[in-house]
Amino acid sequence: MNAIEITKPGEISVVEREMPQMGENDVLLKLKYVGFCGSDRSTFLGKNPLVQYPRIPGHEISAVIEKVGENVPATFEEGQNVTVVPYTNCGQCNSCKQKRFNACLHNQTLGVQRDGAMTEFIVVPWEKVLADAELSEIQLALVEPITVGFHAVDNGKVSDLDTVLVFGCGMIGSGAIIRASLRGATVIAVDIDDVKLEVAKKLGADYVINSGIQNLHQELKKITRENGPTVVIEAAGNPETYRAAIEEVAFAGRVVCIGYAATDVSFATKLWVQKELVITGSRNANSSDFEAVIKYLKNNQPDENIFVSKTVSPNDAPGAMRDWSEAPGEIMKILVQF
Repeated sequence: MNAIEITKPGEISVVEREMPQMGENDVLLKLKYVGFCGSDRSTFLGKNPLVQYPRIPGHEISAVIEKVGENVPATFEEGQNVTVVPYTNCGQCNSCKQKRFNACLHNQTLGVQRDGAMTEFIVVPWEKVLADAELSEIQLALVEPITVGFHAVDNGKVSDLDTVLVFGCGMIGSGAIIRASLRGATVIAVDIDDVKLEVAKKLGADYVINSGIQNLHQELKKITRENGPTVVIEAAGNPETYRAAIEEVAFAGRVVCIGYAATDVSFATKLWVQKELVITGSRNANSSDFEAVIKYLKNNQPDENIFVSKTVSPNDAPGAMRDWSEAPGEIMKILVQF
């Protein structure tokens, strides 16, 4: 079967792989759509320290059940459309004992620490499969990337009383904008790309700021009456936005960090103390986040074209990855259709 493989940094191609073997507790899936994640782009650029090469990327999955193992519950049947929770958890580490399975010490995400889903077929344990008859094949591929922003809003304990600033309006930031808006918060979206800011408005942002041409600090002072946003979610992975998050958040505010900055970031640590900040990381997503995103997509039926920048065939996927790597600002999501 065909698969897309990142052989080493800067090299990606279509290769031949053997069909996966399934066990009694597994489900064989035929892929429909798989999204390129920012982590896949980092792998292509050689900037993902968690990856060993060669690696098949992809963990944003839309698929159909091709075959089920003998011990798989009868609720799973051949022909069902599904998505997949692409993470593992050990059940033994401190995080798992606190039921924070998303932050498992030994997590292995598809396409990162192990081969992913950009192939014609994959085998996964039935416990990781989420079947849904109402979502479209494209919507199923959008579930996982939106969950990451949903989880960040949950970690930030966002309520209707909050003013939430989201740095970075790609797919992850979009998920944060959606859930903060659903919770009734006032949402401020910040990016340097006007197209993404227009999308942010459609997803629920009350205010947008193009920090490339507007004075971020002055705009925030006007919007928040000089208090600053009560919650800042950093989804850009940029040292400048990390520093701005600490500087702009309100006193007694919360900062939620999703993005991976490529370099170490120095902070004015006095602000942590003076403002008595709560600063927390946010990694992956939990089952409840998947449930919340599926509910959102069913109830709201957002235009899929808002999220999907382009859809390509497997043969065109290597070129799409190269183009994205050269011009990342223009892309929300690339889907590969199998």
